[in-house]
Amino acid sequence: MKSKNPIIFVMGVSGSGKSTIGKLLAEELSLEFYDGDDYHPEVNVKKMADGNPLDDDDRQGWLERLNVLAIENTKNGAVIACSALKTKYRTILQNGIEKKAKFCLLERFF
Repeated sequence: MKSKNPIIFVMGVSGSGKSTIGKLLAEELSLEFYDGDDYHPEVNVKKMADGNPLDDDDRQGWLERLNVLAIENTKNGAVIACSALKTKYRTILQNGIEKKAKFCLLERFF
């Protein structure tokens, strides 16, 4: 049986439309929308602002915060937009979620 209130991660690189599509999807499904970038620690925000890419260690705490956000929303469901594209990141994001999260990967077209 499909869940009426899923956790959906909309993922893609910068400029792929993940926030725009995520907001529209959340509205259509009557779910809360969260922009994963809002959950980066300040040190990550500064590093990115300085033009430096994040590595796996930088992303660990951020991914754990998004996982907690997902767990907190398992009753009512949510759409979360983020750029955590690696398979191992998706494993962290759905850790402890009884009903498996759904992932929508976007590609940037030029």
